[in-house]
Amino acid sequence: MTTRLAKYIAEAGYCSRRGASRLIDADRVTVNNRPANHIDHVTDQDQIHIDGELLNIDAERVYWLYNKPVGIDCVCKTDDKSSIIHKLPTSPRAFPVGRLDKDSHGLLLLTNDGELCHRLIHPDFFHEKEYQVTVDKPVTPTFIETMVTGVQYRDVKTRPCKVEQTATNTFFITLTEGKNRQIRRMCKALGYMVVDLQRLRILNLLLSDLGTDQIRPLTTSEQSILLSSLQLP
Repeated sequence: MTTRLAKYIAEAGYCSRRGASRLIDADRVTVNNRPANHIDHVTDQDQIHIDGELLNIDAERVYWLYNKPVGIDCVCKTDDKSSIIHKLPTSPRAFPVGRLDKDSHGLLLLTNDGELCHRLIHPDFFHEKEYQVTVDKPVTPTFIETMVTGVQYRDVKTRPCKVEQTATNTFFITLTEGKNRQIRRMCKALGYMVVDLQRLRILNLLLSDLGTDQIRPLTTSEQSILLSSLQLP
């Protein structure tokens, strides 16, 4: 049975499906010594190289939580000193699930499980992520109601979400989608600027008392609940 190339690379633990697609676009992938195409379907008998290195399909699956500080960029670029790639464990290889923009901080899941990454960040699955947000002026009932029902910006209408005001300028927000800089753009569309944005939760995974710039493995219970909620073995 064959598997689409980007999915195969993700399932091998090299990167996410989106990351694999970007590698194919950049002509960094070969299949049996020829340039790869997005329409390629492969098996374990095919030889897949990325940047000249043979893809290892036997990597152990790993799952870590990371408390990303402000200033770390989630794009994996070795020539960028601020890239998260310099914070990642080197063996086995891992990558961040989704992104948390450079000016934000808080919880990131790091893994080499490409299928988990796909299910967690794909908008069709509606998985919750919770944030604490501080804005530049007092939050109003109208602001809260509009955030809850959905905000229009550019050509985007955000999904309904949960919002709870916790202080004059601060609120919790729980999203089931992850558009680029979504919370910042939602607030800006309503006349607010985000002063601080911290991710507190991804599904059952909590930031809790994990220190800034610290990494820890998931507990057995956390991993079991996470995989079960994503319907993964």
